[in-house]
Parts: sequence; C-alpha cells; structure tokens
Amino acid sequence: MDLIRYFARHRTIANLLLVIMIVAGVMAATNMRAQYFPDVVQSEVSVTVAWTGAGAEDVDRAIVQVLEPVFLTIDGVAAVSSRASEGRASIDLEFEPNIDLAAAEEEVQAAVDAVSTLPEGAEEPDVASSAWRDRVTDVLISGPVGVDQLARFADEFTSRLFAAGISRATITGLASPEIAVKIPSTALMRHDITLAEVAEAIGAAVATSPAGELGEGARLRTGAERRTVAEIAAIQLRSSADGSTLTLGDIATIRANSVNSVRAAFVGENPAMAIRVDRADDGDAIRMQATVAEVAADMQIGLPPGVTVELVRTRAEQISDRLTLLIDNGLTGLALVLVLLFLFLNARIAFWVAAGIPVAMIAALAGMWALGLTLNMMSLFALIIMLGIVVDDAIVVGEHADFRVRKLGEAPAEAAENAARWMAAPVFASSITTIIAFLGLLAVGGRFGDLILAIPLTVVVVLIASLIECFLILPNHLKHSLTATGEGRWYDWPSRQVNRGMAWFETRVIRPVMRLVIIARYPVLAATVLALALQVALFLRGDVQFRFFAPPEQASVSGSFAMLPGARARTRWRCCVNCSARPMPSWRAMRPSMGRTLPPSCWPKSAAGRAAAWPVPRRKARI
Repeated sequence: MDLIRYFARHRTIANLLLVIMIVAGVMAATNMRAQYFPDVVQSEVSVTVAWTGAGAEDVDRAIVQVLEPVFLTIDGVAAVSSRASEGRASIDLEFEPNIDLAAAEEEVQAAVDAVSTLPEGAEEPDVASSAWRDRVTDVLISGPVGVDQLARFADEFTSRLFAAGISRATITGLASPEIAVKIPSTALMRHDITLAEVAEAIGAAVATSPAGELGEGARLRTGAERRTVAEIAAIQLRSSADGSTLTLGDIATIRANSVNSVRAAFVGENPAMAIRVDRADDGDAIRMQATVAEVAADMQIGLPPGVTVELVRTRAEQISDRLTLLIDNGLTGLALVLVLLFLFLNARIAFWVAAGIPVAMIAALAGMWALGLTLNMMSLFALIIMLGIVVDDAIVVGEHADFRVRKLGEAPAEAAENAARWMAAPVFASSITTIIAFLGLLAVGGRFGDLILAIPLTVVVVLIASLIECFLILPNHLKHSLTATGEGRWYDWPSRQVNRGMAWFETRVIRPVMRLVIIARYPVLAATVLALALQVALFLRGDVQFRFFAPPEQASVSGSFAMLPGARARTRWRCCVNCSARPMPSWRAMRPSMGRTLPPSCWPKSAAGRAAAWPVPRRKARI
C-alpha cells in the first residue's frame, strides 16, 4: 500500500515507469522473431532397413519383429511405431521430452549393431534423428523448357538463396541423374558371374581417392572417374589366358538417365520444380519470405520467356494476417472502450483507463521476449483473447475513484489512492484466478504441451503488465483527472446524461427486481437449477458435441491420384476444334458414344453435315 501511495504522489516516477514499459516493449517487438508455429523439436529417431525383393510379410517377420523388442528396452523410449512395406522396413522411436537426442541416437545405433540375426540380403540399417523443420514458403519454377533446364534453374536459385543467407532449401520434383546397368539372368549364368562381383568391379573402377599434393595447389588423385555409358561399358570384369576379356558391355544393357521427368511436377502442360524453404531455429519467417521474394524477382529478370518463379504455400501472409487481426481488434476494442467510458466517466478518466490497453500489451512484448517467446500463432492467439481482459482492472479502479470523488467528496489525490487500495485485493484475486486457470496448460506434456506453452506464458505476462499499469501508473494520472470532476465541462455532457439515466434505471428497475428476487428466492433458485439442467441435457444427448479442435476451413485443396504399374494415359477425345480435340475425331466415330448430346455450338454447320453425322433411321411400314 505504501508503494501505491508513493507512485500516486510522486511527480515523475509513474510517467517514467510508463515510458520504460513502452520503450522496452517497442525494442522487444523489433527483436522478436515471427514464425508460424513455436519451435517444437520432435524427439524421434528413425531406423530404416532396405531388403530388395522381399515382400511386406517377410520384412515384418524377419526385420520388424526382430528389432522392435530390442528398441523397447532402450531407456527413454516412449513409443515405437513400425511400417513394413515391400522391400523396406521403417521404425520410428519416440523418446520422452527433454532427452538428449544425440545420445539417444547413439544408443539406438549401438542396439542395431548388437543385432546379428537380420537376413543376409538386407542392407545395413540407417539410423537418423528427426530434423526440425518449419516451412516458410515453397518456390515453383515452371515453363516451356526441358526438365534438365529447370533443374539448372533450381540449382541456381538455391545458390542465390544461400548467398542471401537462407541455408535451408530443398529441391523436389526430380530425381538425380544416374546410369542404370541391367544384366539378364541368362548372361550371368552363361558367363558364371554374380551380381556381387559385377557391383564390386564397377565400384572399384569408378572410385577415386586423394594421393597427395604435387605443389602450388595441385593435388594428385588415383583412379579415373567414369561417368559416361561408354566408360562404364568398358569396365573389365574378367580376362582369360589367351588375352580375351569380358567387359560389362558384353553382358549388360547400360542406359544413362538424366533428371527424371516422370517425377517432375507440372503446372498445366509445363514441367515444374519446387523448392521448399525452411526456417532455421533463429530465423524470422516474415523476413525470410521477403528475402526469398527479392531473390525470385531478381532471378525472374534473366529467365527465358514463359519461365516463371513464383512463391506458393507462403506462411508469412498468415502470420501478418494474424498480426493485422491483433492490431484491428486492439484498435476496435480501444475505440469501443473509449466510447463506453466517455458515456459513464468523465473524459480524462476514460482516456487514461483506455490507455491501459496499449500500454499493457506493448509492455507484455518485453516480458515475452525475456522468456524467449516469439510472435507465432499461439502467442498471438493469447494476445488477442487478453485484449478484453486487461482493461477490466483499470475500469474498476477508475470508476471507484470517480465514485469516491462524486459521492463521498474526497480530494482527488486521496480518492485515487483509496480506490487503488480498496480495489487491490479483488483485482489481484481476479488476476490470480485467471493466471491459475491458464497455468493449468503447463501440465499438458509431450509435443502438444510444447506447442501451446506460449499461451499460458503470454497470459501471465500480459496480466502482470496490466497490474503494474493499474496500480502504479493509473493512480497518478487519476489524481490529475479527478480535479475536473463536477466542473460541468462540455465534453462531459454525454456522461452526465447517461449517469442521470442510470440513476433512474437503478431506482425504478433494479431495486424492485432485486426486492422480488429476495422475496421469491426459492423459485428463483429452482429456475436457476432448471436452466443448468437444460444445458447439461444438451451435452448428454449429444446435441452439443465435444471436439478438441474445430476444423477450420482450409485455404487450399489437394488431391492424390495413384496409377497401377504399367498403366498408360488414355487419349481424351473432344467433340470439335473449339473443344481442343487433338486429333480431331470423325463425326461418325463419335456419333455412337455422343450422338445428339453435343451442344448446338458443336454441331456441324450445314444440314448435310448434320445428316451425315446423325442419320435419321427409317421406319418400316406395318401391314
């Protein structure tokens, strides 16, 4: 209480604290990172085992059922999920939160190395920890050029991104160039050679290794890089005493595959390459997307006609929209509060009470930055729901101070201090109950608990900032604002009229109703219980369903189409040139399937043409 009195009577300390809170919030806002979701690191380790030619049942029996019991014995493993498919087994290990993922990966690798009962044809298990990724945007490069050319454009674009400071960019939509070697089984049996011997010969022929330095920056390497079909075909597999040799080209069909256009994406009839840009742990999504947009605009200038570089699946717009929503809601709430306060309080009190909204919200940004929070979907959601709560404390203190001046006749300074003292306990209790309610979210563990952690922390920071503004800054301003109470200023005319009407409403309506409620207290209690029972019945009958997350309307539609192996695309026939038929089918060929269902715009223009397309059948006369 002495602290409230000191801040209320000091000439500058309240204003100094106000400036410090605003400056700290503004500085924190410029340094806070903006992102879509909070940084949630998945504590998972994946183990992949390839077994070429094995069916899903064999993979499950020989690999999954062997490795799963071993992984369940590792300390810290919370769950194990496995998938057995044709030629591959994938096992995901989820560890408990706050575990050292690097040490967990080493334990998994040690457990895999200790297993010696895997099938002979299976490859070495691949153990990898999950990498944290947060998508910023996708970049789509498309145009009427070859897939090879698009791949070069994609490589150049990623190089420009790295030069601009963006280190996480992944190209999708194509496969790397490769040389395929196909050997018939009959050739292997005829020459008495195995695939393992062929693979060993190819590996030895194409491998190179450093062999020292010659001086002046020149380095020596042993071996020869064989990258063409002719060089691969000339690899010697066997030599005889008579000087004859067996080369790889004698028994195999060798084919060079460039970038795989089958796996490329398409925009209309043009192939496309997609580049996914992810945010690093310390990256800002809005700034990164702006950088990507600048790089795309610079690269677009030098591309051939028809080739475009555009940003899709952008996340920064959604973050900016949420920030805009926060600002709009804040300004709207501030305007409504000002209007209502001007109707019930004098103008000066209304102004300083309403000023508590932006001050508390701006100061809360400093606390969020100190706690390591960022501007993301969760923290912005918490800020939006707190807009209607932070102003309540200031309204209670301001209205009580005005009451003490008008009704009790206290001096402005005394009324401001007494109002803060009298309202300290209820306002503090109200804030504490809200804080306790939101702090319950901290008990939610796991990945989802880490995702919503920003909500309770943001609420706590905002309420603390609101309490500081309400009891340390507001009383000093109320002391000066209450001096104009009762002077009949022109801008206080709306509040005088509303207060006169409220006095009439209190005397003629509220008091008689309260008297009736007290007299008929038992019927009122029964009506209250009945209303509560009706609400519970709606939930028990299932009229009001429980859903943890309401499904929001998506901004995009995606579809997936799967084709059987060896399926071919069917030619789509159209009815005419206007319908882009390629090639143009004959009318007689189309008539049995389409007939007169064609629109009039697609009919033959002449009567003779229509008669030829759809001949009228003749009827036989009945005798």
